[in-house]
Amino acid sequence: MQVKPARAALLAFVAAAVLSGCEEQTPPQAGAQAKPRVGVVTLEAEPFALTTELPGRTSAYRVAEVRPQVDGIIQKRLFTEGTEVKQGQQLYQIDPAVYEATYKSAEAQLASAKSLADRYALLVKEQAVSQQAYDEARAAALQAQAELDRARINLRYTKVLAPISGLIGRSAVTEGALVSNGQAQELATIRQLDPIYVDITQPARDLLTLRRDLEEGRLERAGDNSAKVTLTLEDGTTYTAEGKLEFAEVSVDPSTGSVVLRAVFPNPDRLLMPGMFVRANLLAGVRSEAILAPQQGITRNPRGEPIAMVVNEQNKVEMRPVKTARAVGNRWLVTEGLQAGDRLITEGLQFIQPGVEVEVAPATNVAAPAAAGQEG
Repeated sequence: MQVKPARAALLAFVAAAVLSGCEEQTPPQAGAQAKPRVGVVTLEAEPFALTTELPGRTSAYRVAEVRPQVDGIIQKRLFTEGTEVKQGQQLYQIDPAVYEATYKSAEAQLASAKSLADRYALLVKEQAVSQQAYDEARAAALQAQAELDRARINLRYTKVLAPISGLIGRSAVTEGALVSNGQAQELATIRQLDPIYVDITQPARDLLTLRRDLEEGRLERAGDNSAKVTLTLEDGTTYTAEGKLEFAEVSVDPSTGSVVLRAVFPNPDRLLMPGMFVRANLLAGVRSEAILAPQQGITRNPRGEPIAMVVNEQNKVEMRPVKTARAVGNRWLVTEGLQAGDRLITEGLQFIQPGVEVEVAPATNVAAPAAAGQEG
């Protein structure tokens, strides 16, 4: 029996549809899978000023404890507590009566001894007195002159003068108090506060690392700025004036393992007072080709060591162990493991592993670099 043309056409259409469905259900080959897409940041070398934040305490530039140099009764106090005094300004008056009398007596003794010496000088030429008698008279005159000088000095010491200029504190004595030469208690204390010292504590380990980096060329000296220091006060504000590092202590404190650095700051408004706690920012040097990597691109392995994932020339992922020195805003200062031109992965890290070929795009999760941070 022959098949009708219409029936034959229908059977051909159904067969074609079945074959087409079989082809669509064929699974794709493994090589056709989509590559993971990652966001990368191309690292660039840039100059970086290496600063260090360290704790410090302020101390007076000069301190003078005022003490009497003669015995006596305080007659007057000639200054106002807490005010500025000038070098040579009279602070106290000790009763001078006894010292004035001693001075007049020394004057009389000198006149008598000098007269005798002058008379013997004439007589010894005529051999009316012996040379020995003349020498003794001359020595007595010189001794009388020394006694007069001593009396004059003691009389001057009854006026207690300021040895330095600065702010004077409270007076430890009042009028009528008995004072003596060499007493332990000071009459008052003068502190020069402009300029003012800031004593900074730095671990000896950090100081050795800094010197080694400078010697081996990893760090360049910052020229004249290498000795400059800025301050952050206790309330978080920045001190407007810039200071200068003067010297480093020649020994290490055995109890703390730290070295004291001393900086000097101008203090015309007396804003800084002795004993204040401050944070000092030291400019140590400059890395001319520093690598600053976004923090999103630095992770840690199971051992807690910092690592970075980079894309190599074949667009495959490499894992690099790195060393970081400090946080700089929202980036890390990397000292080993990365270099300029590396494509650091910061986005899509959860979808990759070393050796995987990836599709690269500019990262969208990295903000503009923030202000540099300091190391505490």
